[in-house]
Amino acid sequence: MNWQLLPQFVVTGLLLGGPLALNALGIVLIFKSTYIFNFAQGQMLLLGALTTWWFAVVQGFPLWLAILLALILSAILGFLIERFTLRPLTGQHLLVIILMTLGLSQVLQGLALLVFGSVQRNFPQIFSAVDPYKITTPFVFNGDNIVIILKQNLVWSFIIAILGVLVISALFRFTRIGLTMRGTSEDHELAQSIGININRVFGISWALAGIVATTAGVLLATSSGLDMSLSVVVLSAFPVVLLGGLDSIPGTIVGGLIIGVSVGIVSASKVPIVRDMAEIVPYILLLIVLLIRPEGLFGQKRIERI
Repeated sequence: MNWQLLPQFVVTGLLLGGPLALNALGIVLIFKSTYIFNFAQGQMLLLGALTTWWFAVVQGFPLWLAILLALILSAILGFLIERFTLRPLTGQHLLVIILMTLGLSQVLQGLALLVFGSVQRNFPQIFSAVDPYKITTPFVFNGDNIVIILKQNLVWSFIIAILGVLVISALFRFTRIGLTMRGTSEDHELAQSIGININRVFGISWALAGIVATTAGVLLATSSGLDMSLSVVVLSAFPVVLLGGLDSIPGTIVGGLIIGVSVGIVSASKVPIVRDMAEIVPYILLLIVLLIRPEGLFGQKRIERI
């Protein structure tokens, strides 16, 4: 283990866990309200980031206005996806709906490629790239205190991501529409029988998922650039979702932080073989947790009695 760099890798991994949690939130949001696992979340993230770039760079809008317009369009896109592709499948087998989200992912990926092309773009900088934050730790190596250098975009992306997860969690817990979403996910027919408009709930859920996807896309594009591979980033959110629990919003924070720190620790290893395993660490952790607790760390156990 490279003890001198370990604090740097751990803190950096911790900060990267924030955007991971926000990525996972979009998936949990759909599942928690509609009981559908959305495989098109990565493509919604990509389209949101590309739309923001188009407004800011091509159209020359101020960045804050470009982000706002992209959030509005992503909410409309989410609503339209639910209205014209998923609502006609109401009452169909769950596998049919999941396959529809898989098909949607390919359609949205193709649409992004057709409209915007496949070249990599420089996303407008939201935070300063030349003035990193420096933290002097109490740890000493070779007679000097270890200093942790943190890029501004990582720090603020982490803060924004965690705040976003907390806001959505409060929405589900303390608002009427949030309680309605939770009730709808438990039993669609029962929810309809007590007067809940489940189609309205589904539409709102997908609109919120679009907003979350665009926010995550913007945060990721500021640090890693913008190209078609951005949609693949959501694959790293799957272990976060299953680790924290498919129906647990706070679980996305815990899962994201655990995976981020674990990747950071493995990346600090001096052994090349161990260091190269950093990319598969999330999935190793996922397998271990699923073997011990299949519903995830904070997922609810569902017992069906016949």
